Amino acid sequence: MKTMTCEELGGACGMEFQAETFEEIADMSMKHGIEMFKKGDKPHLDAMEEMKAIREAGEMGEWFEKKRDEFDDLPEDD
Repeated sequence: MKTMTCEELGGACGMEFQAETFEEIADMSMKHGIEMFKKGDKPHLDAMEEMKAIREAGEMGEWFEKKRDEFDDLPEDD
């Protein structure tokens, strides 16, 4: 099990997600982002705009792989 925060995954807060795989943790982060979007949370909306710019620039795959590498390099939780 490994832990990453919303902020480490491109979000705007310190909420922690724990998962065995990067795909699981990315899914948790996305669901959290949807929840924050529905609440109209300004910091998260701003972070989503930054992610949108990355996607529109065609750099999402590179960003995703960088985050996967960061996850892979994390130590296992105790």
